[in-house]
Amino acid sequence: MTGSRLAAYYGSLMAAYPRMDEVFKALADPSRRLLLDSLNERNGQTLRELCSRLDMARQSVSKHLTVLEAANLVTTVRRGREKHHYLNAAPINEIAERWITRYEQDRVHALADLKRALEDTPVEKPSFVYTTYIQTTPERLWQALTDPAFTERYWATTLESDWKRGSAITWHTRGVTIADPEQVVLESEPYRRLSYTWQTFTPKWAESLGLTDDARDRLAAEPRSKVTFELEPLDEQVKLTVIHDDLDPDGLTGKLVSQGWPRVMANLKTLLETGDTLPDLQQNTPARLGLTQ
Repeated sequence: MTGSRLAAYYGSLMAAYPRMDEVFKALADPSRRLLLDSLNERNGQTLRELCSRLDMARQSVSKHLTVLEAANLVTTVRRGREKHHYLNAAPINEIAERWITRYEQDRVHALADLKRALEDTPVEKPSFVYTTYIQTTPERLWQALTDPAFTERYWATTLESDWKRGSAITWHTRGVTIADPEQVVLESEPYRRLSYTWQTFTPKWAESLGLTDDARDRLAAEPRSKVTFELEPLDEQVKLTVIHDDLDPDGLTGKLVSQGWPRVMANLKTLLETGDTLPDLQQNTPARLGLTQ
């Protein structure tokens, strides 16, 4: 990324998070850190569950959650009548991207370890949820999620489909084509909501990543998961929430997506706001997780 585009990226980052101080203020309170610790241990808890695990009154927990949601450190997803709370790594990811290039790599290992710890999916977590804010329009963001020319740039992956409910999706990634009748569009409400089943873990795909035989067999044996994108316009921004469901609590897919989605979303945000992506798009997540030979 050139100097001018890097400056534009940092400028858009600060504009997208004009109240970044709220993140640090939210983290400064020990009770709120305790809530985040609880969600990091077991994500997707209801208010009742959080109260039962912590020595705090329901009203106090509710007030602290309001502060954490305002700082975008916690995001919520309604499932039926209940509201589930998820730790959101987006602000920490943005802070890391903002400061990572200003210091020597060796001096930020602690921050990187913290970021990875917050993004990792604990074994009890049924879903991965990630929320970010992008300076764009719902129409432009929808195009970025569905147009192969866009996805190739920030994801190094293209998806072919007419994006109608029930339609098939063909994946192209790392020189491998993945076609499967179970790769389908589940929901398609243009500019608001898109949901589809996740890719099939084929032997050729595993070979392209250099996965160990054990990792390949474990991924192939896991149930198929699904991803949902929720778009909510907010003035000149769009709130984008990524929900990756149906993950095996003890599986590898959850670990892969919890490492991969923050990077993909950071690239998507940067592309739409600056016209460029972040360096090192081809980060090898399986290698970082010790799944390659």
